[in-house]
This record gives sequence, C-alpha cells and structure tokens, in this order.
Amino acid sequence: MALIESDLPHTATTGEDLVALQETIRRETEFLPALMGELRKRIVGQGAMIERLLIGLVTGGHVLLEGVPGLAKTMTIKTLAEAIRLSFQRVQFTPDLLPADLIGTLIYNQKDGAFTQKKGPIFANLILADEINRAPAKVQSALLEAMQERQVTIGEATHPLPSPFMVMATENPIEQEGTYPLPEAQVDRFMLKVLINYPSRDEERRILDLMAVGEPPAPQPVLAPEQIARARRVVDTIYMDDKIKNYIVSLVMATRDPEAAGVPIGSYLQYGASPRATIYLARAARAHAFLNRRGHVIPDDIKLIGPDVLRHRLIISYEAEAEGKTSDDLIKILFDHVEVP
Repeated sequence: MALIESDLPHTATTGEDLVALQETIRRETEFLPALMGELRKRIVGQGAMIERLLIGLVTGGHVLLEGVPGLAKTMTIKTLAEAIRLSFQRVQFTPDLLPADLIGTLIYNQKDGAFTQKKGPIFANLILADEINRAPAKVQSALLEAMQERQVTIGEATHPLPSPFMVMATENPIEQEGTYPLPEAQVDRFMLKVLINYPSRDEERRILDLMAVGEPPAPQPVLAPEQIARARRVVDTIYMDDKIKNYIVSLVMATRDPEAAGVPIGSYLQYGASPRATIYLARAARAHAFLNRRGHVIPDDIKLIGPDVLRHRLIISYEAEAEGKTSDDLIKILFDHVEVP
C-alpha cells in the first residue's frame, strides 16, 4: 500500500493522531522481519550493530563501526546492501588512496583540448568505507562535503549525490599499527559510532556451524528505495514531548558545562558535544522508537542510543587519559546525573 503525504499526521498531538500514526508505523515496519531474515543468513548475533545500521538507514545518518578485525563489520554492511535494491560501492581505504580515487577527477582529452569528468565510487546510494582509518587526512577530507551536503565538487562543477545516500564505515582501533586518527570534523559527521564486541560462546559456536562448512546463502533484495523514503517520512512524525526535547538539550549542555549541570566530569572533558549531537539524538531516538513500533519517544530511547551518538563527540582531557577514563565512562556518569523526565 502506497503512503501519500495526507496519510502522515504532521504533528501527532491528539489521541486520534497518535492512533493514526501507530497504524502507519505498523504498516511501514512490515519489511523488518523479511530484512532481518536475509541478514541472519550470514550474520550471527550483533543485534545492536544491525539495529544501529537500520537507524542510520531510516534517518539518512552515517554510521561508523569500530572493532578489531574479524567481527563481521564489513560482512554485515555488505549483506545489508545486498538486501536493499540500491546502488552500492565498497572503497578499501589504504595509505596510498587519493581523493580523486574516491570522488573522481578531470581527465584531459588531447584531441579536442577539453576536460571530461570521471565520477568516482562516491556516486552510489550506499558507500562502504572499509577500514576508513587506514587512509591519511587528505582522503578523509574528501568525504566532508559528501557526508554533510550530499554533493561533490569536481573541478568547478558541483554534482548532487544520489538519494538516499549513506556512508557506512568500519575502522580498527587507533592503537592498531598502520592507522590514522580520523579528523574531528569528519568524525562529527557520523550520526553514530558503534563499538563492536566479541560474540558470546553460544554465538561463536553458531558462527562455526554456519561459516566453517562453505559459503552461506546470499541474501535476496527485499527492501525497495521507496520503502526507505516512506520510513524516513514516518520517522520524522514520531511524537516527541517537550520534556524529552528538554532532556536531550540538558544532556548536551551538560557536556559543555558539566559544573553548572552538577555532573562531576569537568576535569575529564576538553570539549563537549556539538549541536549535531542534539539533532542526532532526537533523530536517532525517533528512529529507535520506529524500529520498536512505537509512535512516541520515551527516555529509554535516549538512554539506549545516547552513547552511540555522544562517544565520538566528547574530547577527553589528558587527565582522563592518565586515569584510564574513556568517553563511555563519562557518558555513564552523565546519564546518571542528568534528571530523567
């Protein structure tokens, strides 16, 4: 059933609006079981990672996955791309990669003395930036315009990127040899940074049964671009009470002035979260409610998605590093002290 503009309540404030929104959400999340079924053909466990990728998909936010090699980061992204009827490009980031290898370049034609444009792999709906922190800063900077403005400039011409457009990147921890820390301007453009952990014992055994006897079956495309577009429009209508909005603002402001907010992390923070954190917390919380088939945001949506939105936006101080404190440690303290509505 096609979803048209009049089907969506612009502001779900009355009981009738919420009932109508709930029915719309039920209809527009019908693709989830089929999509999860295709992903489970290859992926064991990693439910949080899959959920975060889906949040990025239904909001248009970019997602950064960090973990040691072998935790199915690349396979999960490739499997998700294969289950969606969208164009997909994988770019393997290496120390010798050039910006032109990513966005494209101008090629001189000696016969007519003119330049022609050759577009790079960035011109796709879904981009897998594999091991993104293995390329130097000049390549990372080439992504800034694409990730923020959904466009690329080659020479004097600016080209819009296809819609939807989403960057899904993987990286190994910066302590690994041969990697570069990502520029803060680029890190801030990722809606979510997800830390990937080792599987449990039971999951490890299932991985052994699935992957050690040959290639698992390939996923089939079950999600169309128009379904993604409709889902994004529905996510934008998820109801968020003013108390929840104020809670988001209080959390972000407390990272900038912890002392005024009564949060004892001031000596451990060098810089707090940017305004993108406020925007992405709201959008990700709405998407989390949508995936859980709810028409309204609750504080638990903020608490569950908050660490993935904030961890790469808090710059910790030398004192925190000396005491072994991480941004996740500070986020836990933050949520413990900011009053929940």
